[in-house]
Amino acid sequence: MPEPVVPASRGTGTSPDRREEKPADVVWKRLQDQIRWFDERSESAQHQFRRLKMATLILAAGIPVAVAASAPNWVAALMGALVAVVEGAQQLFKYQENWISYRSVCENLRREEHLYLVHAGPYATAQNPELLLAEQVEKLTSQETAQWAERETAN
Repeated sequence: MPEPVVPASRGTGTSPDRREEKPADVVWKRLQDQIRWFDERSESAQHQFRRLKMATLILAAGIPVAVAASAPNWVAALMGALVAVVEGAQQLFKYQENWISYRSVCENLRREEHLYLVHAGPYATAQNPELLLAEQVEKLTSQETAQWAERETAN
């Protein structure tokens, strides 16, 4: 069984002309870039979703407290309006859906990376494992792009 091609990090900070790179290097870089992108976006969307949900919970819980404390009517009204705005922002930006979707793609890319590195699954018998990896990376990312477009147009 041939060893998978895992390019070493160049660490120079410069990007050589891609035509001079080996195809396996290009595939590996693309995989790592996509894993990093989906991981970062998933984490960001998760944090945004949780912040908005906590704001909603705090504001909603504060409304009956404000009323019971005989706060001016505008305080409870403002809190109720802010709940609506925060929930509207969550629906508009779809943080929860994006968080889950991006995490799923990231983990699927990591799965492909692992199978490729250990020559398992379809990579065990592939004539050209690098080509198969490239196809899988593009398939996963293009599927997510299509799903993202659907989520965005669903508003």
